[in-house]
Amino acid sequence: MEDAQIGWIAAIIIGGLAGWIASAIMKTGTGIFMNIVLGIIGAAIASFLFSFIGVGFGGWLGYLVAGVVGACILIWLVRAIRS
Repeated sequence: MEDAQIGWIAAIIIGGLAGWIASAIMKTGTGIFMNIVLGIIGAAIASFLFSFIGVGFGGWLGYLVAGVVGACILIWLVRAIRS
C-alpha cells in the first residue's frame, strides 16, 4: 500500500484522518483502527476508480481527498449490503 510519494507512517496518519472525516460525513461511530483501515483502503479504491476518468491524486492532500472519497464509498457499500 506504500505510495511512491508518501510512506507507511504518513499513509497511516492520513488514512486515520481520512477515515475520521468520512465517518463524520457518513455519521458512523467507528473507532480509530477502523478509521485508519477505511482511509487507507478508501484511498486505494478512489485512486483506482478515478484513474478510469483520468484524475490522479498525489501527495498528502491528494491522498487525503482520495481517502475521504473512497472511505465514504466503502461506508455506503457496507450500508447497502447490510440493508
